[in-house]
Amino acid sequence: MPICVGKLFLILLLYNGKIVLSSKFIVLIVISYRIQGKDSYTMLDILMNLQKSAPVKFELVAVNMDQKQPGFPEHVLPNYLDSLGIEYYIVNKDTYSIVKEKIPEGKTTCGLCSRLRRGTLYGFAEDIGANKIALGHHKDDIVQTLFLNMFYGSRMAAMPPKLLSDDKRNVIIRPLAYCREADIEQFSAYKEFPIIPCNLCGSQENLQRQNIRQMLLSWEKQDGSRIEKIFSAMQNIAPSQMADPNLFNFADLTLDRSEPRAEYPFDAQQTIDAGGVSLSPTGVQTQLPAGIETIKVTQL
Repeated sequence: MPICVGKLFLILLLYNGKIVLSSKFIVLIVISYRIQGKDSYTMLDILMNLQKSAPVKFELVAVNMDQKQPGFPEHVLPNYLDSLGIEYYIVNKDTYSIVKEKIPEGKTTCGLCSRLRRGTLYGFAEDIGANKIALGHHKDDIVQTLFLNMFYGSRMAAMPPKLLSDDKRNVIIRPLAYCREADIEQFSAYKEFPIIPCNLCGSQENLQRQNIRQMLLSWEKQDGSRIEKIFSAMQNIAPSQMADPNLFNFADLTLDRSEPRAEYPFDAQQTIDAGGVSLSPTGVQTQLPAGIETIKVTQL
């Protein structure tokens, strides 16, 4: 393994460990056959290596959902998983026909496809006694989802590294949540994972997520740390500085003047130029056009 890939492996291993290591459990690893399969293949590879050295014991079970897409090469993924020697299941469910029936031609199929797949996998995880469901979303996916929900759903929500499902019957983990897509692409290319294109959603143009992705890529060209900063901001939220009354009680704000008032950061002789207005502790001196006497506005 080249040194650069070796470093990348250690980085991915470290980030996976932050999320996975907690207690003994069975992890159901969802393997995608779409182009995003690079993410789930990387996750599987890293978790299998983490399993060998982790201080806690956990079982790994891989699962793929065959959605009965026409022309889907059914042998590719089983052959690969057989070569790894990992326990796995192929869940057969014809969601393809349901999606094609319900969604008009040319419309985005991803939403319904995702919901059908999620419901099936949640039930399967419970059936085999899996404690956690591992999904391959990475940092770029999470930031994209934040903007998707903001722009198209008018809400601030993304995908957390760990999530308790709404019915509280499953725990979802995202071991790649702290990893960048570019790193995963490099690792996947080196490992030569058997990626299979998705003819259902990959062929649709101008999907909302792709629009968001292009927007973020343009931002990254201006500032290479933009996505990192956005992700950090998601971990550093100040509810009192937002506008959601469910997160902060704006209705019952209470004054507290029991302590002496803090001194101004400048003395009585100091003024600050604020673009035509001079600020001082005693008032506001407005600079008027030549020939007009200045007026003084007393502070409230």
